[in-house]
Amino acid sequence: MTSERATVRPVTLGRLTELTHLCESAPQSTSDVEEGLDVTTRRAREAILEATRIGLLEERESSENDGEDVYRTTPVGERFLTAIRNEEWDTADELLAVRSPHYGAMLEALSEIGPVHPDELLEYLEKEHEFSPYSFNQTGIEVVGNWAERLGGIQRNAFTGDYYIVDRADVPVNFQYVLLDVYDDLEETAGVDLRQRYLSIPRLRERTCERLGCPRGAFDRALSELCKQNVGKLELSGAPLDTAAKDSALGIKEIELADGETLVSTSQSTQQVMAGLEQFDKQYYYLAVYDRDITFTQNP
Repeated sequence: MTSERATVRPVTLGRLTELTHLCESAPQSTSDVEEGLDVTTRRAREAILEATRIGLLEERESSENDGEDVYRTTPVGERFLTAIRNEEWDTADELLAVRSPHYGAMLEALSEIGPVHPDELLEYLEKEHEFSPYSFNQTGIEVVGNWAERLGGIQRNAFTGDYYIVDRADVPVNFQYVLLDVYDDLEETAGVDLRQRYLSIPRLRERTCERLGCPRGAFDRALSELCKQNVGKLELSGAPLDTAAKDSALGIKEIELADGETLVSTSQSTQQVMAGLEQFDKQYYYLAVYDRDITFTQNP
């Protein structure tokens, strides 16, 4: 069986990890993978071929008389598993960026043109790689996009669907000015000289993280600290989410270690996107700005 293919196969990050883990202790045939992962022959072959193509597995001749080829985890696959086990998501992200041409091309494109909608990203990749041996389609972008989201290399605006690179672990020292700028952008005019004062924290979070290229957790920590440092100038409200705030098309994709033989588990939740800001054991969903003369000092 050949491992070459112009487009990426529809294999999840969890499946790649489980398969690499399964083949670590002993070579596995396609039928072994079917049984071990409880999948169909087609799904087993897709996962095997994609993992082989990006170097996590290697094909070996079987010593048995049935002639069925077997697959064994490579040194690259072992480094990948070590990164997953140690929850070193950035290491796993870097490894896939080097080994998978589609993954690497997507990250490179986002660093050049992001934030960008998947349709525009596909158009850019098709043009840039017109004469390469690799091709791109919407499904392939979603596949490698899911890998990158789960590893934290990129995020996706839950309201617009735009992809963007996460290239910083925390917010900058001028966070308050960026937040005010985003606040102004999102503020809606309700009539002559009337403006919407309370804005959805989930929308502020998504737009600000996209602007800064930072994780959502970094935004939450910074906003919480900003509100503590500017009491009376900023106000948090705990009112229920309104219809507009709930209008999230996408959920947050995550990966974490799991108990048992599966090694990893993945999750996707719109509720995580729509979570407000927790402060003093309370959930707040809206932010109002009463005085723009605010200061921000990051905690070490």
